[in-house]
Amino acid sequence: MNKIRWTVPSDHPAFPGHFPGRPILPGVVLIDQAMRLAPLAAGQAIRGLASAKFFQPVPPGAELVFRFAPATARGMGFEIRLGETTVASGSFTFGAAP
Repeated sequence: MNKIRWTVPSDHPAFPGHFPGRPILPGVVLIDQAMRLAPLAAGQAIRGLASAKFFQPVPPGAELVFRFAPATARGMGFEIRLGETTVASGSFTFGAAP
């Protein structure tokens, strides 16, 4: 399983307003970052998101580990962890859009 670390910037533009007084990283930002890192782990382009689940909020400055399962002909799974806690998981599909 490939692992790639990413520290969430404390000044990420998604934090203001999401949510005032208790900022958390929106799930779409987690998926976007996973989609940017997945080709590094898989060696091929991501076509789309097949599934995603969110389990825990991610605060500013969090050091995340993106874990990518071995690629298959159809795609690959991923898991995003904060320490020992899984904060999100899902899978991507490969290839060009039809």
